[in-house]
Amino acid sequence: GRGRLAGRVRGPSLFAEVMRQGVPAGVRHFLLGASPDVLEQLTTTLTARYEGVQIVGSYSPPFEPLSREYLARCAEHIRPCRPDLVWVGLGTPKQDCAGDELAAALGVAVLNVGAAFDFAAGAQREAPVWVQRSGFEWLFRLASEPRRLWRRYLGGNIQFLVAVVAEWAADRSRDAR
Repeated sequence: GRGRLAGRVRGPSLFAEVMRQGVPAGVRHFLLGASPDVLEQLTTTLTARYEGVQIVGSYSPPFEPLSREYLARCAEHIRPCRPDLVWVGLGTPKQDCAGDELAAALGVAVLNVGAAFDFAAGAQREAPVWVQRSGFEWLFRLASEPRRLWRRYLGGNIQFLVAVVAEWAADRSRDAR
């Protein structure tokens, strides 16, 4: 209804819903990210779960820093498939930069969905719904994969807190004038 604020939309939930609703519309999907094994399992799972879904291509880029060459290789895999949507599961912040660049270069909608590929393929367990709603899904994921995620969450959270404190201090000094 009017005047209602939208709630939080999780990448994995958006991914599943767009796959489902895209079938009758004939939406063409491209999957970018994850390992070759996860992509293979994901494609199998999606085609079984959403009869008629069009997965027109996928690519598991090598694990390396984001560069012009990296993005060009990704675009070379995507372009000939002519997708309507490109789903990117490269992890944050890499997928955010790659998604923006690929959308501009290819003129196609790109959605960054984090761990949605792993969840949908069954390669990783999703947090229970009550944890997702609590705002502590990051803690569940950290406990599930501490070796892989500790730097991202610790570093990212500290950077966020520093930015919040700096903004707060700047606001206070402006208010004092």
